[in-house]
Amino acid sequence: MTAPGEAARRKPARRPTIKDIARRAGVSESAVSFALNDRPGVSQDTRARVRRVAEELGWQANSAARALSGDRAGCAGLVLARPAQTLGVESFFLQLVSGIQEVFSTHRTALLFQVVPDLDAECALYRRWWAERRVDGVLVVDPRNQDPRPQLLASLGLPAVVVGGLADSGPDAPDPAAGHPQLSTVWADDAKAMARVLDHLHALGHRRIAHVAGMPGLAHTERRIRSLRTEADLRGLDEKHVRSVTTDYSDAEGAEATRRILDAAEPPTAIIYDNDVMAVAGASVAAERGIPVPGRLSIVAWDDSALCRVTHPRLTALVRDTPGFGRLAAQELLAVLDGGTPRTVQGELPHLEARESTGGP
Repeated sequence: MTAPGEAARRKPARRPTIKDIARRAGVSESAVSFALNDRPGVSQDTRARVRRVAEELGWQANSAARALSGDRAGCAGLVLARPAQTLGVESFFLQLVSGIQEVFSTHRTALLFQVVPDLDAECALYRRWWAERRVDGVLVVDPRNQDPRPQLLASLGLPAVVVGGLADSGPDAPDPAAGHPQLSTVWADDAKAMARVLDHLHALGHRRIAHVAGMPGLAHTERRIRSLRTEADLRGLDEKHVRSVTTDYSDAEGAEATRRILDAAEPPTAIIYDNDVMAVAGASVAAERGIPVPGRLSIVAWDDSALCRVTHPRLTALVRDTPGFGRLAAQELLAVLDGGTPRTVQGELPHLEARESTGGP
């Protein structure tokens, strides 16, 4: 009978080594190294025998040792500088990571994911990963206006793919598809997506429209705010009746923003929310106040999810292939790691699925 605590004191199983493979295969350790690293110096029969023995023993290359020898670490990094509490409720990043993992798993590449409090901590982490040769490359999310990360990564020589456009805000903002010449970019056209939302609401007769946006300073937040203003101007909508407010993407701030918006002297007849969680929170605020949806208030969610489809009424939402966007980013990083030239790739444009939460004002 095992004594209490004995299992916890047991040593972990010893990993097989090159020496173990050499002993069983009946060859020298150098021959094992040549065979496992596809280097000349051994016959095809010896190479096959060594690989068969390595597989039988369950041998795997040490990623740290491979990195120090100049080979790949077999790992890519993803850092998220956002409040940790927002991750448990927002489906976008879960879907994005699922797409990334789908590609990496078929290429024996691990994903090293870390949440940090701010951009300075994220940049410090990149420097440490680079110094330790911990990752082969990184996926950069939430591009900012005046973003320091592309220049840092380029100076380190750390391969990267920026997930999202790198445009600055302002009237002379560059093309959102524009990236850093040394980094690849996978981007989504937020301007055209906003145009589709405004087309829908304007056709229904809405002239007072609010936008509960995400975090200020993020490039895509600024693009959506700017696009809303542009599309409103094209339709002759009064600036004071079409406006945006920023939040941290959480349900709490989404609900609070909704309350402030509905307390205005001339409340909107439609609200666009930058994610599904805030849209559901906004619908709850409307229900608390006895405001029928869509009878007196129409609601649109930027990201579709199961939440949008099970809420009553079901929420009109932009439907996009977020896992596909993650797959595209992962494929682009692997292509860069294989020597491909950095480039800019556009993701699929989302379509608007009209459901019961939007109607005439």
